[in-house]
Amino acid sequence: MKMDTEVTIVMYHYVREIKSSRFPGIKGLEIKDFKGQVEFLRHNYNIISVEHLIAAIHEGEKLPPKAALLTFDDAYIDHYMYAFPILHNLGIQGSFYVPAKMIIENKVLDVNKIHFVLATMQDVNLLIKQLFKEIDIIRRECELPDNEVLYKTYAITNGKDTDEVMFVKRMLQKVLPQPYRSELVNRMFEEAIGMDEVAFSKELYINKEQMRHMVAGGMHLGNHTYSHPWLNTLSTSEQKMEILSCNKLLEDVGVDMKNWTMCFPHGGHNKDTLNILKDLGCKLGFSVKVKVANTKNDNFLALPRLDTNDLPKSLNK
Repeated sequence: MKMDTEVTIVMYHYVREIKSSRFPGIKGLEIKDFKGQVEFLRHNYNIISVEHLIAAIHEGEKLPPKAALLTFDDAYIDHYMYAFPILHNLGIQGSFYVPAKMIIENKVLDVNKIHFVLATMQDVNLLIKQLFKEIDIIRRECELPDNEVLYKTYAITNGKDTDEVMFVKRMLQKVLPQPYRSELVNRMFEEAIGMDEVAFSKELYINKEQMRHMVAGGMHLGNHTYSHPWLNTLSTSEQKMEILSCNKLLEDVGVDMKNWTMCFPHGGHNKDTLNILKDLGCKLGFSVKVKVANTKNDNFLALPRLDTNDLPKSLNK
């Protein structure tokens, strides 16, 4: 008898009332579309828990046909206010991945600062002009290609965002060197949002009490590192510290650490990352590689996922 080995692992980020919010330009999933997609998944898939997937991979437990798992990155308040009650009422488990620094220190992820800067801009080309001026200043202190070369190299759509938006994201997320990159992101965020970072962080992310409530409600909370770096740019010891520091928070809020799991920020990882996870007894890891996961063929520490936008958002589609 053929075993079912495929699992459709769905990745979510923002799940909120977007059009009627202070930031209608933010890219995310409207609550009605989340509800519609959950209904689609309930009728067309068998939604499983992370513990079921762990048992299937490590103990040979059978998976149902068309298995699906729901994962949520970055621990947004959206997940507590909207996703958690919707899933809890339906008896469905979600797996929520927490960057610990944002909860412990009330910081805002650079990637989120960039999202909200872009969401407030009426014209991304004005932002690019500003960015070029800043790059010209940075170029006085370190070597960078000229602006035209940078634009040709990095202004390439990923299929979801325009060339222009991807240029801004790539410059501010990875290409520009540190510490200039974070300093620039901080300045742009302050100018665009005009709000204290600590206050904004408390609005944007869940807190420890909410994490405990989610654990008590049957949700799975997992490791998304301490500060949300590209792990593949860090030394082995730095990677290990990022992972252990997040595990400390998870343990503090009551997560069953015998079944702890990991989700790579930005999808970034390397062989060192996988070796660390193996040594620390991590049961599952999730990447951002886009495909349906296969428990037989895919590394269980770097399982691929589909984005919410890769699936229908209602039963009628």
